[in-house]
Amino acid sequence: MELDADDWEQRKLGEISKRVTRKNSNLESTLPLTISAQYGLVDQITFFNKQIASKDMSGYYLIKKGEFAYNKSYSKDAPWGAVKRLDNYDKGVLSSLYIVFKLSSNIDSDFVAKYFETSNWHSEVSKRATEGARDHGLLNISASDFLSIEILIPNKTMEQKEIAQFLKLVDSTLSLHQRKLDHLKELKKGLLQQMFV
Repeated sequence: MELDADDWEQRKLGEISKRVTRKNSNLESTLPLTISAQYGLVDQITFFNKQIASKDMSGYYLIKKGEFAYNKSYSKDAPWGAVKRLDNYDKGVLSSLYIVFKLSSNIDSDFVAKYFETSNWHSEVSKRATEGARDHGLLNISASDFLSIEILIPNKTMEQKEIAQFLKLVDSTLSLHQRKLDHLKELKKGLLQQMFV
């Protein structure tokens, strides 16, 4: 894979995506979701062992597979919140506290998903979050400010795809080696127990 730095540019997130504010007014979905920094967009009942959403979900945002959402809640694992793509469900509903957006068709979704797995975007959010930025566990950043964060992105969609595919391959290789390492640790533990019995 050959990369050409001249074919990359800083783009505002709002230039490569569109905010989604569609409401669940027709109750198209009754699946309340939440964003976990570790697990992505997940069903509330599975994650919390109970439903946090109100019974009337008609005022919630309706998010569809492939769309992204930003959770402004911060935690130790996600000091500037978390951005995740809906991958595991066809659709669901999110509180209007979340910022939901859909990428333009010429932008590779996997590339952007990988970008938001890094911490590179944190400095962009930190520049835009207002003073007294942490209020009741939420960052104080508007949707327009969030969509003004800048992302360095290849101009060519094919290059975005190639980078995302390469990073996925690295992830799967790391997972495979982690499983092997875990297996060897268990084997060592078993051998040590047998040696010192």
